[in-house]
Amino acid sequence: MISVEGLKVEFGIRPLFSDASFVINNHDRIALVGKNGAGKSTMLKILCGMQKPTSGIVSIPSETTVGYLPQVMILQDDTTVIEETRKAFDNVTKLKERVDELNRQLSERTDYESEEYLKLVELFTNEHERYVMTGADNCEAEIERTLAGLGFERKDFNRPTNEFSGGWRMRIELAKILLQRPDVLLLDEPTNHLDIESIQWLEKFLSQSAKAVVLVSHDRAFINNVSNRTLEISCGKVVDYKVKYDEYVVLRKERREQQLRAYENQQKEIADMKDFIERFRYKPTKAVQVQSRIKQLAKIVPIEVDDVDNSAMHLKFPPCLRSGDYPVICNDVRKDYGPHTVFSDVCLTIKRGEKVAFVGKNGEGKSTLVKCIMNEIPFSGRLKIGHNIQIGYFAQNQAQMLDESLTVFETIDNVAKGEIRLKIKNILGAFMFGGEASEKKVKVLSGGERSRLAMIKLLLEPVNLLILDEPTNHLDMPSKDVLKEAIKAFDGTAIVVSHDREFLDGLVSKVYEFGGGRVKEHIGGIYDFLREHDIDSLDALGMAKNAEKQSDGHRETKTTRESQQSETTTNKLTYTEQKEQRKKITRIQKAVKESETAIEKMEKRLKELDNILYEPENASDMKLITEYTDIKHKLDTEVERWEQLCEELEAMTK
Repeated sequence: MISVEGLKVEFGIRPLFSDASFVINNHDRIALVGKNGAGKSTMLKILCGMQKPTSGIVSIPSETTVGYLPQVMILQDDTTVIEETRKAFDNVTKLKERVDELNRQLSERTDYESEEYLKLVELFTNEHERYVMTGADNCEAEIERTLAGLGFERKDFNRPTNEFSGGWRMRIELAKILLQRPDVLLLDEPTNHLDIESIQWLEKFLSQSAKAVVLVSHDRAFINNVSNRTLEISCGKVVDYKVKYDEYVVLRKERREQQLRAYENQQKEIADMKDFIERFRYKPTKAVQVQSRIKQLAKIVPIEVDDVDNSAMHLKFPPCLRSGDYPVICNDVRKDYGPHTVFSDVCLTIKRGEKVAFVGKNGEGKSTLVKCIMNEIPFSGRLKIGHNIQIGYFAQNQAQMLDESLTVFETIDNVAKGEIRLKIKNILGAFMFGGEASEKKVKVLSGGERSRLAMIKLLLEPVNLLILDEPTNHLDMPSKDVLKEAIKAFDGTAIVVSHDREFLDGLVSKVYEFGGGRVKEHIGGIYDFLREHDIDSLDALGMAKNAEKQSDGHRETKTTRESQQSETTTNKLTYTEQKEQRKKITRIQKAVKESETAIEKMEKRLKELDNILYEPENASDMKLITEYTDIKHKLDTEVERWEQLCEELEAMTK
């Protein structure tokens, strides 16, 4: 679908990458990986035609469509959510207008036997078939299903987009791209603005419905669940691994061990050559051998080893003062914005040393409660911060608040105090800002580099309560691993607001779920919470209740029938009349039972079809939709029949 050959990109003396060649095929799910600043976002921009390479060729067939979601984009604010999302089908709308115009022309023509009329008929037929094949009749259902999957509620559909945060508007753009069903999807950090439920929905969509995907993400669980191939940008080269991310990690480790052995062997070879040259440089009898070694030495191409792997990033929070037993206590905390209640009746107690997670859909109040704890916004109720608490706060926008005119070193030097100033270079080196990187201006740093720099600022003073609001956004995977281990070893208390399942796994022992204006406590880790969430889903609960209700109803009907039959025997009827009546009652009872069995089967099949049609790839399957409609009609008819039989049975047994 897309062919890349000999790609090279230069922004300075050293190329970002060079001689990159690969092919993106249909059904490829490619994870584009590499350290921050390696050129992942640049590669996506080149693939979608937004940026030109220094040299090389990117071949995209004319009929191939490409959809691109950047990390940051200009968003529209002049429409509603549903109107903005409908723009995904602008091409379908134009095609519909063309079909209508051709139809109008046909209705006005009377030269039915002319060649022009026959050509017009053929053109109309072709365009109408194209329109039907787009599944246009199901566009609205697809829009609603996609928006719901990305976390929007039906009541949000007609709200102006300017009422939503930038993260929610990015979801609208993502919905538009997914609805267009391009041949190749290019996604740059698509999970940064999604909650756990929406990420899981997107995983399923990309795995089952997308044609080809190239994605950049630092969410390890997401990228592993989606990918079947991994492209690594390392040491200025692009290496293609035909495996999913987890398998790539194993192969990458093996490859690096081989790379290190080759590097060590090469260094020994170079050292031996230099030693030979120095020992025999001035001996005439060895002149030929010395010149030969000098030529060999000049031809050696140095083996490079990725500096991400060479630099161990060690992060350790400084020792903290002992806090009170309960750093945070909330009693009936409530927050309103005008008539809108974000949450109410929040009661929670966080103990010293606990690591807890705040999870839930965006807009449900996670960051709002954090701001209440920080006393940045007013609220009602009682919120007590424990004795001797020193808070370290990392906000979502922390990286954007850095002074772009300063260098990396100046940024840290301005906030460092006392003896820590003597260790600034060591700290910067641990965060991969060693050497010349410490002299970079903040304005040229990537999103991940800025996040690392903002995290360093948090480490400069000892704290005993860490509040981290989406700390992993734009952090690469090695950085996240080290941060996670540091928080686990932190002897204070930590509140982590995050949608990154892999990051939270093994880190937190309690999860607070935000949703529907309430905050619910779940004891256990993040995957314990997810398993409990699945079990307690409304669908499962509804099915259990219906089953219980039907069971109770059957028992009740049976008891009623038995009592009614016993009353029948007391009626003063002739023997023949009683015999006929009993036969009729038996026939009706049998019909009721058969009707109940038929209703149960149809309800079960409708439930199955509901789940099937919920999948994006089946949403426009007319065969399934027709089956669903037919069964629904038959079910309604059968329920009416069952009610009539029950009424007849009741009348006979009175």
